[in-house]
Amino acid sequence: MEQGLLHIYCGDGKGKTTCAFGLALRCAGCGYAVRIAQFLKSGETGEVCAIQNIPNVELLRAKQGTKFTFQMNAEERAQAARDHTALLDQAFAQTEHLRLLVLDEIMAACSTGMVNEEHLIDLLLHRPQGLEVVMTGRNPSDRLLELAGYVTEMRKIKHPYEQGIAARRGIER
Repeated sequence: MEQGLLHIYCGDGKGKTTCAFGLALRCAGCGYAVRIAQFLKSGETGEVCAIQNIPNVELLRAKQGTKFTFQMNAEERAQAARDHTALLDQAFAQTEHLRLLVLDEIMAACSTGMVNEEHLIDLLLHRPQGLEVVMTGRNPSDRLLELAGYVTEMRKIKHPYEQGIAARRGIER
């Protein structure tokens, strides 16, 4: 089996999750098993609704919360961190049959303390040889950048939000 590589889709621009889901669709379309784990996201988006209809794609999501991490008290943060760590462990469990694992918003999960980055790195270093892993989010650490075979940065030049246009169903959500 080919060596699986690490991909990072990062930056302040739109399209990190869209790119990751596109690769998941390509991989699934070639008949491979895919798992997607979404961190720090809730709600039904177009890509979540669509990907759930693809037979060889498994979608794992964090427990839905009603607060951003900066709004949580210490107890809520501790519980959210336990939930996200459990999601990370579940994402890496029994991956021998997978060709692609997507860790959507894992960078934010690390930077907000919901996931320990050293634990993530240990899981990445001990993954099956052929497992390709995609990680999305802003501000990846130097260590993760070092490990990656692909790093793609989405850079915002202009965004409709700056003109007061909210996220539109089917386009941004």
